[in-house]
Amino acid sequence: MSNLDAEPGEIDCSGRPTTGVDVVTPRKVPLGGIRAMIVNRTLPTRDRSMIGAWCFADHYGPDPVSDSGGMRVYPHPHTGLQTVSWLFEGEIEHRDSAGVHAMVLPGEINLMSAGHGISHSEMSTDATTVLHGVQLWVALPDAVRDDPHGFQHHAPESAPLGDAGSVRVFIGELVGTSSPIVTATPLLGAEILLEPHTEVVLPVRSDFEHGFLLDTEQLVVDDVDLAHGDLAYVGPGVSTIRLANPSDTVARVILLGGTPFGEDIIMWWNFVGRTHEEIVEYREEWESAATRFGTVDGWTSDDRIPAPPLPTSRLKPRKR
Repeated sequence: MSNLDAEPGEIDCSGRPTTGVDVVTPRKVPLGGIRAMIVNRTLPTRDRSMIGAWCFADHYGPDPVSDSGGMRVYPHPHTGLQTVSWLFEGEIEHRDSAGVHAMVLPGEINLMSAGHGISHSEMSTDATTVLHGVQLWVALPDAVRDDPHGFQHHAPESAPLGDAGSVRVFIGELVGTSSPIVTATPLLGAEILLEPHTEVVLPVRSDFEHGFLLDTEQLVVDDVDLAHGDLAYVGPGVSTIRLANPSDTVARVILLGGTPFGEDIIMWWNFVGRTHEEIVEYREEWESAATRFGTVDGWTSDDRIPAPPLPTSRLKPRKR
């Protein structure tokens, strides 16, 4: 998904861990052009830039396509990251310059590795009446960020959380269930459903930091209340985290985790790099239709999303 902020700029991705529970409230961002679909973004913000290697989180829906226009994201580039698509409702058609043509379906993860460079498009299908889900990015460490692109798919089974609910683990391992998706750094990604008026104590890795992105109306994370769209951050050093659903309906939350990312990165528009000069080079190559990003079948050169202007100041990782 394209990081189309109205005013793109450098992003704080230092990922410094904190203790306790911090709540990040979402900001609304138009996505994908003139008739823009609106998404709620909780990563990155000025308050929280990364959770492990997770450096981007958009949450959208449930949106009737008749009102929103659906997802219409034309070909755009990526470098140095992986995209993770996870839907609750609807269908999205993915095409990329590596020749992959795949459907994004509810409860199934599609992970695209940009590596050295890739371009792709994302379009909701004609069969979609409601679009609802999350789009996530993972920063690649320096050792592999220039590797060839790749694509992985997995449909995880639902596993019980006692009598409290269930979980689908799409990346990593939790409560004895695991995903075969390969990542460059230790990560966790899962969808948790919690029954009304129940709670669960999750055993977690103490070297991980964790985030809980609430899709529904109410959740309590270690005695801290969340509202719809909020992201609760829990730093490393804990081995259990308590979730409680005080509401009369099922709560749904996306759990993101990982070891703190040990590298400074610069994230601008759809690129993850390390220096200002790299970002300038990526932008110039996209604008000149260089071979780095290839072409997406079914689209012409006029369909590509142009890169926004660079800011007048030098891009650098923002420290806290």
